Amino acid sequence: MSAPKRPEDKAHQFDRAEEFLQMFKKGAEFTQELLRENERLRFRAIEIEELLKDPARKGSGREGAKLITRIEELEKERQELLRKYEEVESENKDFARRYLEIEEENNNLANLYVASYQLHSTLDSDEVLQIIIEIIINLIGAEVFAILLLDEKTGELKPVASEGIGKGEIPPVRPGDGRIGLVAKAGENYFAEHVPRDGHVDTNEPIVCIPLSIKKHVIGVIVIYKLLQQKPEFTELDHELFTLLAGHAATATFASRLYSESERKLSTIQGFIDLLTK
Repeated sequence: MSAPKRPEDKAHQFDRAEEFLQMFKKGAEFTQELLRENERLRFRAIEIEELLKDPARKGSGREGAKLITRIEELEKERQELLRKYEEVESENKDFARRYLEIEEENNNLANLYVASYQLHSTLDSDEVLQIIIEIIINLIGAEVFAILLLDEKTGELKPVASEGIGKGEIPPVRPGDGRIGLVAKAGENYFAEHVPRDGHVDTNEPIVCIPLSIKKHVIGVIVIYKLLQQKPEFTELDHELFTLLAGHAATATFASRLYSESERKLSTIQGFIDLLTK
């Protein structure tokens, strides 16, 4: 599980984005220069062609041959400029695509930073689950999913929150049984090779399973069954977001459960004390 990116890493990413933007601007300026040079050569070639067509201006045969040679040279130069223009245009498109990818990554990481701050700002288990649900919807783009946590008493993974499907429709899972159980046992992410778009949901065959681990001890699993319509497939950035989300969600969930248990025990002890003092 990779560690969250530090502020200096984010600053480096913003520098990279600025560098790509400057390269993109320089490419655009070079493209404009090529276009102007191409236009000048084209007009010059037309002038020479017109000169050759006019017998009064054409002059001797030797001069005509020189002009023809010059036209051929200009045509070669024009073709070379066109080739360079196409190369620069292709590079510009690549720079623009990479710049947009970096900008999207920066935005998602910034959103994840805000979401992780919210996750660790509360010890209420219900609030933690609600924040995780919002992150999965807004950052990941999932439509149907569930969060399963390990029940220490039964040893089963049981749904504690869901979206787009009722918790009662998702059966408990033992580690090692089925796709979800195997992920919980191995502690490794699972991504389906193909994302189905037929809208069918099979609770036994999710498209994504992300284990929630604390020091290699799996305390739960995020299970995704269906993506939003505008989310056709997963990207490399999604894989990184899943890893970061799993780490923050696992820590926040574990802390909130410990706090809830300690609160219940404290309440029980306080009840006994009150009973004894009375």
